[in-house]
Amino acid sequence: MLSGCLYSMIPEESAPAASKAPDTSGVSEDLLPFYGQEIDWSDCGPSFDCADITAPLDWENPGAGEIELAVVRHRAGGTAKGSLLLNPGGPGASGKGFVRDSLDYAVGPDLIESFDVIGFDPRGVGESTAVTCYDAEQMDQYLYGIPKSPRNTPAWEAELDVRNKKFGAACDENSGGILPFVTTVNSARDMDLLRAVLGDTELNYLGYSYGTFLGATYAKLYPERATHLVLDGAIDPSVPGLEVGTTQALGFESALTAYLEDCVSGSECPFNGTVDEARADLSALLAAVDRNPLKGGDGRLMGADTMLTGIIQALYSQDYWEFLSQALSGALQGDPTQLFFLADAYNGRLEDGTYEDNQTEAFNAYNCMDYPVETDPAAEAAARLKIEKGAPTFAPYWNAPDPCLQWPYPATGAREKIAAPGSGPILVVGTTNDPATPYEWSVSLADQLEHGVLITRVGEGHTGYNKGNSCVDDAVESFLLDDTVPEDGLRCG
Repeated sequence: MLSGCLYSMIPEESAPAASKAPDTSGVSEDLLPFYGQEIDWSDCGPSFDCADITAPLDWENPGAGEIELAVVRHRAGGTAKGSLLLNPGGPGASGKGFVRDSLDYAVGPDLIESFDVIGFDPRGVGESTAVTCYDAEQMDQYLYGIPKSPRNTPAWEAELDVRNKKFGAACDENSGGILPFVTTVNSARDMDLLRAVLGDTELNYLGYSYGTFLGATYAKLYPERATHLVLDGAIDPSVPGLEVGTTQALGFESALTAYLEDCVSGSECPFNGTVDEARADLSALLAAVDRNPLKGGDGRLMGADTMLTGIIQALYSQDYWEFLSQALSGALQGDPTQLFFLADAYNGRLEDGTYEDNQTEAFNAYNCMDYPVETDPAAEAAARLKIEKGAPTFAPYWNAPDPCLQWPYPATGAREKIAAPGSGPILVVGTTNDPATPYEWSVSLADQLEHGVLITRVGEGHTGYNKGNSCVDDAVESFLLDDTVPEDGLRCG
C-alpha cells in the first residue's frame, strides 16, 4: 500500500509559485470561461500547492452545469520544464493523494527536480465532485457481506442482482446527477483543460494501470498535444469487459504460481510439498472458509470472497509475499486478522471502520459507463471454461453477476483500438508477470498506437517504472527529460 510521508521538520511556508497564463489557443467561445480561468493556488504543505479547477459537467453541453477538479502541485526542485500530470489508476484512485502522500513512490527524484508534478482527482473521485453511494456501514455490507444463498445457484445470482441494483440506485440518488458524465472520455477532456490552465501547450503525462487507458484516450482526442506520454501497466482499450475479467483471472493465477514457487522453497511457507500440492491446500482453505466463514476480532465474518480479495491485494507486488504467507498461516489457524488487513487495504477501509476515499463507488461508475454490458450466454460460458482451466484457484469465486447489469445508466463507451495518429512517441511499459494488467495488453496497446514504443520489464508485480529497475527508469526519464526515445522493444531484465 502507498504510505504517507512523515516530516520530522516542516520548513517555513512559502507563497505558491506564480502560474503561467492559460493556453486558450484554438478554444471555442463556449469553452473559453473554462480554459481561460486563472488558478488560485493555496499552500498545502512543503513545496505543495492545492487548487480547485472548474470543468463542464457535460463537455457536449458546457452550459449545463459545472464540476470541480481537485488538484495538487509539487513545485519543481529546480527550473521547471513544465507540468507532469500523473494518474495512479483505478479507476477511482486519488491522483491528488498519490502525489501529496506518496511522491517518491509516484516518480523518481530526477522528475521531481525537473517538473511541477501534478496530481488530480478525476471527475467522480475523491476531493473532486465525487460519486457518493453508501455510508461506511452500508459499504461494509456491500463489500464484505456474505450471501445467504448457496454460491453459483439461481438464488445466489438473484440475491447479488438485488444488492447491485440497490447500490446503483443509491449512487444515482446521492451523486447529484453526475453519474452519466463519469466517463473516461470526459476525464480525458478534463485533463486537457488542466494542461491548458497550467499554461502548457503540450501534455507531459505518466499514467499507471487504468491511467494508461485515460492517457491513450487523451492521445486519441488530442494527438497533436500528446507529445510526452508514458503508459505503465497498460489496459488494452479494445478488450471487452468479459475478456478483461477472464485475462485478469489468468494473470492473478500466474502471479499466485510465482508466489507459491517462492513460498514452498522457503522455511516460512504455510504449505508443504510441491507447488501443485500447495495450490490444492489453498483451494481447500478457500472452500472451507466459503462453507464456514472465519470471525475476525472486530466481529466481521470473512467469507471466501473477502479472503480472495486479500490474496489478490498481496499479489500486486512481490514485496507483499512474506506478509501473505503470514496471513495465510493465521487463516489456517482460524485467525483472519491479517487477511482482513489486506482486504481492507484493497478496499480503502481504515482501522476505525471508515473509508479513506470513494474508490469503490468511482470504480463502478467509470467501468459501468466505459464498458458495454455483455449478455451473450455462449461468450459467458466460454469465459467460464477458460477461467476454470487456466485459473483453478480463482475460478469458483470469479464469476459473480456483473454489477453493471444493474447500473442506472447504459454505457456510452466503446471498446476499440486506439491508434492516435499525429501524436508524439508514446512509451508503453509492460511487466511480464503483471497480474492486474497482463503483459499482453501492453504489447497490444503499443502495437495499436501509431507511435507506440514498448518497454518490457521482466519480473513480477504491477507496473514497471520506479520499481527498482534502472533500465526501465532510465528509459522513461530520458524520454521525459531529454526527448530521448528508447528503442522499440527494449527489454529490461
